[in-house]
Amino acid sequence: MLSLSKKIDYALIALSYLTRTPQRPVNTKEIAEEYDLPVELLAKILQKLAKAELLVSTSGPTGGYRLSRTPDEISVGSIVDIIEGRPALVQCMRSEDSHCGQIGKCTIRTPLMRVNARMLDLLDHISLAEICRDETDTRVTIPLLVRA
Repeated sequence: MLSLSKKIDYALIALSYLTRTPQRPVNTKEIAEEYDLPVELLAKILQKLAKAELLVSTSGPTGGYRLSRTPDEISVGSIVDIIEGRPALVQCMRSEDSHCGQIGKCTIRTPLMRVNARMLDLLDHISLAEICRDETDTRVTIPLLVRA
């Protein structure tokens, strides 16, 4: 079953929190305590996001992290890419060097590549702002993935 990892969950939770506190830098410990997350793992995730320039990091006693751009400009797809790389539905789509003994006679690779492309497109077009907006709106709408 396709699912997002705990690391991506934690990244989205932290970024959502930073979206709601744009007026000041927020440190890792504050976010971890707010959501009962492991501080060490969250620190690694936030450092990765800062290295990818999705966050701005400020040192010092009043330092912490802030978003480097508006939540509308940050896609869920970019967050997934930074934390774990591009997702793939099947192993043969994960890397160029993965070998599959069925490649010559496989009948599902091409259709699954289309499904995978649609999934990536969907992730790339959902913004952090939409995720945060959906926190308070229980009427979540999901775009139809099937084209006529």
